[in-house]
Amino acid sequence: MGNWESTVENMVTHALYKKMTMYNELRAFYKDKRILVTGHTGFKGSWMSIWLHEMGAKVIGLSLDPKTPRDNYLLSGIGGKIEADLRGDICDETRVKSVFNEWKPDIVFHLAAQPLVRLSYERPTETFMTNVMGTINVMEAMRQQAETRVAVMITTDKCYENKEQIWGYRENEAMGGYDPYSASKGAAEIAISAWRRSFFNPEQYAVHGKSIASARAGNVIGGGDWAKDRIIPDCIRAIEAGKTIDIRSPHSIRPWQHVLEPIGGYLLLAMKMWEEPTHYCEAWNFGPNAESIADVWTVATGLTRHYGKGTLHDASDPEALHEAKLLLLDISKARFRLDWQPKLNLDECLRLTADWYKRYRDEDVYALCKEQIIQFEA
Repeated sequence: MGNWESTVENMVTHALYKKMTMYNELRAFYKDKRILVTGHTGFKGSWMSIWLHEMGAKVIGLSLDPKTPRDNYLLSGIGGKIEADLRGDICDETRVKSVFNEWKPDIVFHLAAQPLVRLSYERPTETFMTNVMGTINVMEAMRQQAETRVAVMITTDKCYENKEQIWGYRENEAMGGYDPYSASKGAAEIAISAWRRSFFNPEQYAVHGKSIASARAGNVIGGGDWAKDRIIPDCIRAIEAGKTIDIRSPHSIRPWQHVLEPIGGYLLLAMKMWEEPTHYCEAWNFGPNAESIADVWTVATGLTRHYGKGTLHDASDPEALHEAKLLLLDISKARFRLDWQPKLNLDECLRLTADWYKRYRDEDVYALCKEQIIQFEA
């Protein structure tokens, strides 16, 4: 073997060892910890709950009821496996505080939200109440619970004042938002920053003992998502109904990533915050590599290829509600300071997603999710 081949083999071996070591560290860290996941009945929340449960964490879920009978939360049965499967609205401050007081979580992952752009045009007040006041209620409950030490508040890449520029947004750029959803998430980020400075200031950590960060991910896809007006669920519903797939915004460009990518980043971030609470309590981007930035038509085409069926139709409407045409994230900070980087390219992400939707009707969904988590960790 030549020097070049030997060098490449050593680099691959080192990368695989680092990855295995990281997931072993995460499993050891989360075992027996009390973890509150808000929004655990949702798409990302259900996957996070499954992964944490497999790591041995004592998961407490707080959420509204799932939206559809096919949601990953219901099909996987994760609600019956976790420590506590609780119902409640994060806009209800009393309910949120009671959960903190009763269960005394060590770590909080706040995912509960009104997550849809188009729905925010129909329900702007509800969107702001949930995404801003709900976030504040969680932080206020954390303030009065001494045993809660770390919180990762999940927002979105849409929190930035999007100028549809061709380079990615960094964590220190301006918050904003054209539509009510994006604006509500920008406002949530401003609230998180204010609470961090006012009540969780790292310079006063010895007094309050808490570390809080926000996490911003790109367009997340994967099995078990049935939300309205999202490209993957729209494709699957049309395919299963034997209909043509209407693509509203075929040329919109997004950073696409499998649901396990940002969740892995959130888990790593919380562990780092626990170990060094004053070093990581800030905002973080978790997005894909450049090769996974693509337009909606390309994503839909890739999904149908891996699924094995589906016909696309350009349903562009110039009079439609405004949705961003271009939005990218710069993940340099997470890459260099957390040693986190995305694992899957776009094609691998679409293959894994299509595989879930092809199998969910005939197989044990919890086992299917567990299998995909194991594949992702490998």
